[in-house]
Amino acid sequence: MRIDIVTLFPELCDGFLSASILGRARAKNLFEAHCHQIRDYTKNKQKQTDDYPYGGGCGMVLYAQPIADCLRAVQDQCAAQGRTKPHVVFLTAAGQQYNEETAKRLASYDSLALVCGHYEGIDQRVIDAFGDEEISIGDYVLTGGELASLVVADSVLRLQPGVLAEEKGYQDESYWDGLLEYPQFTRPEVWEGRAVPPVLLTGDHKKIDAWRGDQSRQRTRERRPDLYDRWCETHPLTEAPKWKRGENMRLVKTEEQMARAAELMAEGRRTVCSPVCTEEQLAAMTPEHWRPDLDAERKNGWAFYLHYNKVGETDAMVGVCHKTGMIGHLFVTESARGQGIGTKVLDFARKKLPEHEHPTLGVLSTNTRAISLYKRMGWRLNGVLTVHDPAQGAPFAVYCEELRMRFHG
Repeated sequence: MRIDIVTLFPELCDGFLSASILGRARAKNLFEAHCHQIRDYTKNKQKQTDDYPYGGGCGMVLYAQPIADCLRAVQDQCAAQGRTKPHVVFLTAAGQQYNEETAKRLASYDSLALVCGHYEGIDQRVIDAFGDEEISIGDYVLTGGELASLVVADSVLRLQPGVLAEEKGYQDESYWDGLLEYPQFTRPEVWEGRAVPPVLLTGDHKKIDAWRGDQSRQRTRERRPDLYDRWCETHPLTEAPKWKRGENMRLVKTEEQMARAAELMAEGRRTVCSPVCTEEQLAAMTPEHWRPDLDAERKNGWAFYLHYNKVGETDAMVGVCHKTGMIGHLFVTESARGQGIGTKVLDFARKKLPEHEHPTLGVLSTNTRAISLYKRMGWRLNGVLTVHDPAQGAPFAVYCEELRMRFHG
């Protein structure tokens, strides 16, 4: 790949491209880089590159002519090498926001030219005449486009074959697959009382990969919910985890089973409601408190199922209503979480409602982990079932909503 930077400060850009990982790759001719001084293409004695803006205003605007002549020279150089015409990017505050997907796309070009703005900007006519796109690296303003061009150059060139020692060096990193990277650790095992997570010391790469994947999803969900929502929609769960031998779901029929369902519901409600309730409110969520609700729902057409593990213990429950096509009360005990049981139980419940093509369920707006999982399983937000507002007498300490989700497949 050939990359050209059109700038008023070529030494700054050239120094960056000659240092560290990129510098070593450049010395091995893994890519070709050229930094061009805009002043060399001016036609006035003073080598002036800017002037006052038409229409008034503060600051100065870069001339179109020297930038245009510089880009023409770059085009001629590429043609002489047998390369295609360079893809021209202007780094401007008004450009489309830059991300890893854009970096991957730009990395596919044989030749890329980056134009650095300065002062109040660049004469729009040269952008219109030569620019293939405008890019912004973020919602803030820099004194010049050099730092922005180097950000783009670094993120693009590191994707070139051979620049990094291993392809995995960038495929496991933040944003590559739409998620933030998992946390990293090195020696010593304990630093100032803080230990490395034990799983990383096991040597069991299957468990390590699972831990890293979970950490990556959790970190993205907490820090960048926008990225995580997008990732959930583009990475659907096409099938539920496999059922283990001896594992099964049983319809609640006996008094003993109903009592166990009330216990599971109480534990699940306390977990789900902990972000929005006081300790006193959570303490009131006992099996005795929820049992009347379960009995009433059962009389109104709900059926409840318990999940039994391979040793015959109940560790999850779910309810379905054949009248309305509603699924509810999906709870997994704390000791059984993280094993895919919730995914299997929800898939089971949906299949118990074949007469309803698009069943629905309710989930608290604060339960972002569940919402994300449901999205990956083909459920989409579909309105609000209930508003829990403490100011209006809701038995919660924090405002939240119970959202309706509808299965789309």
